[in-house]
Amino acid sequence: MIGSGFQNIFKIPELKKRIFYTLALLTVYRIGVHVPTPGIDTVALASFFAKAQGTLLGLFDMFSGGALERLSVFALGIMPYISASIILQLLTVVVPHLERLSKEGEQGRKKITQYTRYGTVVLSIIQGFGISVGLESMASPGGAQVVIDPGWSFRLMTVITLTSGTAFIMWLGEQITERGIGNGISLIIFAGIVARMPTAIANTFRLISTGEMGIFSVLVILVLMIAVVGFIIFVEQGQRRIPVQYAKRVVGRKMYGGQSTHLPLKINTAGVIPAIFASSIIMFPATIASFIAIPWVKSIADSMQPGNWLYQLLFVGFIFFFCYFYTAVTFNPVDVADNMKKQGGYIPGIRPGKRTADYIDRVLTRITLGGAIYVSAVCVLPSILITKFNVPFYFGGTALLIVVGVAIDTISQIESHMLTRHYEGFLKKGGIKGRR
Repeated sequence: MIGSGFQNIFKIPELKKRIFYTLALLTVYRIGVHVPTPGIDTVALASFFAKAQGTLLGLFDMFSGGALERLSVFALGIMPYISASIILQLLTVVVPHLERLSKEGEQGRKKITQYTRYGTVVLSIIQGFGISVGLESMASPGGAQVVIDPGWSFRLMTVITLTSGTAFIMWLGEQITERGIGNGISLIIFAGIVARMPTAIANTFRLISTGEMGIFSVLVILVLMIAVVGFIIFVEQGQRRIPVQYAKRVVGRKMYGGQSTHLPLKINTAGVIPAIFASSIIMFPATIASFIAIPWVKSIADSMQPGNWLYQLLFVGFIFFFCYFYTAVTFNPVDVADNMKKQGGYIPGIRPGKRTADYIDRVLTRITLGGAIYVSAVCVLPSILITKFNVPFYFGGTALLIVVGVAIDTISQIESHMLTRHYEGFLKKGGIKGRR
């Protein structure tokens, strides 16, 4: 079934073109990860980052696909763009001008996207300058300085290079979303995590050979990973179906309606967005603090390392916030209730209009709580694995959630293209439920 489904992909010229276009741009991104920033001693930098695994820098390096470890032109990754998106979405709620733009349809969204790009450049400049200053005070365990020739020329070059790299990644993501398949920004993060998997596996074998990790621990981790992946797929496919009845109505000589259907509400409506947003919010100030050689700033950065109670508390808190916030932004119960009423639909036992909107909102609030608990439980696994089993950081729940969630989304979009053109999907019965 699945084999024939994949064969059908190449029978649709537009879909095949979109997939190859996406793969080509992701290849360009992975090539750019290996292009170093000028003025850096890469050997000394690699020695410094060898000690950073399991820290916040290790988490940032995971999201950048290893670009930060090499301090390549893509070292900042896509995180400034995500941070700018969060800021704009939050401001949309409190700034009337942005709220009006969000309701103006396509033109309004284009204007907000333009503001997001400007914000990305500003945040990239701030982060790039903080990193360039911090790099000048960094040295490898052997005492070699990371920066070959410190000074303002190095700082300006680094800011320009890193900002340009982030702007280019932002463009790649937008092109993938528009002309490729899947969500471009999510796929870039996905590609970075997947590209780190071979290194993680090799590092695991190294730990086994040196006796730092036992075979039993590896088997426990493997079983746990499979269980977590299965759990993620199960919950991501989970829905709360609200029954909807459509009244019969006569149009001309034909009778319409009278059928029963349902309104599907996903348990985790926000998908992987809360995990990505929460990580971005925590990493932005903490990463800059990690590079600044001031005692009280260093103490703040140390308290924000993965595994510490403050980090876990903030991480879970932001996940809960963004689960509810993103669900509220993307799903409006009032609009759903109004559209249902216009089409003659109603929920049995609930009056159309405001009562229906309140009922949908109440159900959505309850299942979003379950979704927030699920995302939090999956994402705090890294700290447990690191402290208990001393495993590579990128085997954690955040990485698994992003990889599995983005894979499900992308496969859903591919299947939608196939079904639209009367081809079978990957599964003959049921199929893969999309986010919408």
